[in-house]
Amino acid sequence: MVEQSVLSITNEGSDSSRKVLSKGFLDWVFQCHGFWHNAVLIIASFLFVLYLALQAKKCFIKLSHGRSYIIISYYASLWLVSILNLAWCFSQVWECSPGKELAWNLLSLFTSSGMLFLEVSLLAFLLQGNNASGVEALTRTFGISGIIVGFDVLLKAIYLFAFGIPLFIDTDYSTPRVKWNLWVVHKLVLTVVYGLILFMYHSRWRERIPARPAFYKYVIVMFILNAIALFACGLTGNGAAFGFWFYHVTVVCYHAFYLPLLYITFLADFFQEEDFHMENVYYSEMKDAGFFESDWE
Repeated sequence: MVEQSVLSITNEGSDSSRKVLSKGFLDWVFQCHGFWHNAVLIIASFLFVLYLALQAKKCFIKLSHGRSYIIISYYASLWLVSILNLAWCFSQVWECSPGKELAWNLLSLFTSSGMLFLEVSLLAFLLQGNNASGVEALTRTFGISGIIVGFDVLLKAIYLFAFGIPLFIDTDYSTPRVKWNLWVVHKLVLTVVYGLILFMYHSRWRERIPARPAFYKYVIVMFILNAIALFACGLTGNGAAFGFWFYHVTVVCYHAFYLPLLYITFLADFFQEEDFHMENVYYSEMKDAGFFESDWE
């Protein structure tokens, strides 16, 4: 009789544990923004980290032979940000979990700031033009990028912890309008910068920008993404539910695909070529594409 009671209690405990685990898994996959939102983020970020891991040995050999400290730093930064982004994607359930607001806000702040640092560094490199090699130009811009991102982190931290504005909690579009005003300014600045670079590509200053088609395509993609995000934030700030959904699409696209795009645009060639100084290769690619056929006055 005692054995049956113990067995019964053990079975009940086992069933209860299974139910808790099952509920936790279902919440992790389906809670908050739904299955497809979480699946795209998790699968895309995991596959990119897996790709980095598979290529790591070859990349380390190239880096050690090249002795380029700035590329080593940028590659290490990409690894760090990719792992942060992977953790952010796997932790989506925190956004909707009571008691997890602080952890979610801190993780989101560090992840978004890391991605912004990489983005600003590449932007600064593009705006440096062809006056120096890519490595030298990027070296000069790391400090500037750090200052810009530091100011961005400080501003967001004030909004989060001083004013209590939920910048990174997007479960309801009826959040304070001041939040969407900040995101409008943020996206507007990025859109204007990318638009300026596109204008330079089609003006008399085009030869001052690194002559490489991949950079031009990168700028087009980022201009479109930020312009859509700007439009979505403006709509959401005015109470449009459609804008809130649209904004979520841009967030998913950014966290799922930006880091692979950055790697393909900037770092991939450094690991494929024996020589890290790529300016002549970039110029040849643009010349073959007919980029310099017109005479600019």
